[in-house]
Amino acid sequence: MAALSEIIAVLQDAYPPSLAESWDAVGLVCGDPIEEVRRVLVCVDPVEATVAEADELGAQLIVAHHPLLLRGVHGVPADTTKGGLVHRMIRSGIALYCAHTNADSASPGVSDALAAAIGLRVLRPLNPNADGVTGIGRIGELAEPEPFSVFVQRVADALPHTEPGVFGGGDPDRLIRTVAVSGGAGDSYLATAAEAGVDAYVTADLRHHPAGEHLEGGGPALVGLTHWASEWPWCEQASGIVRDAFAGNVDTHVSTRRTDPWTIRASREHIQ
Repeated sequence: MAALSEIIAVLQDAYPPSLAESWDAVGLVCGDPIEEVRRVLVCVDPVEATVAEADELGAQLIVAHHPLLLRGVHGVPADTTKGGLVHRMIRSGIALYCAHTNADSASPGVSDALAAAIGLRVLRPLNPNADGVTGIGRIGELAEPEPFSVFVQRVADALPHTEPGVFGGGDPDRLIRTVAVSGGAGDSYLATAAEAGVDAYVTADLRHHPAGEHLEGGGPALVGLTHWASEWPWCEQASGIVRDAFAGNVDTHVSTRRTDPWTIRASREHIQ
């Protein structure tokens, strides 16, 4: 076993809190740093499903990417959604630690995990910090160029299933070699991807107007993902960091609960 404080130290070394955006809320949400941890669950979202999963596993710690309490609160009463989760975790002896934009910017971080899942060799950050190593997003390359239609399928095959699936915008025959990726909502970096001269940009939460204007302007082809799917590969990365640091002493598990909010997909049949 390891003390919670020891695991936090390892996570902070991998994902320095100093890399977090000023508006973010990262770190320990609940839990006693002196308590011992035998089992850890890593997930994207700290929600009812993953808290229940941690409870079932007998985990003493949830490491989540998204913050539970991002905006300021004046209380956590048990009859509210988030307050109820806090109370359940405390009653069950489960601590919650969140690594959000610090994990996005860290090297390796969220976008490195996404790039690796797709099969990219990372070259540099998409939007680098002053050190040129950390920063949001990554630019990478495929071993060999492939048509955009093949590349979109590559992305779909690499990531967990979601009802909305994976969608592409661009010429199906366009050859793709250099690719920008940004886990999470990334349409604020459309211009950055275009300026980088990549062939395609993979990200989540793409909006209609920015995406359309980007493509009309001759920017890189776009691959759209759900937010959860784009960040889920990070869970194995974070799990591996804890597993390697406490080999034989702490069990680590990656959440198997799909917390993407979209659960139904319907489409109108094409009529000739």
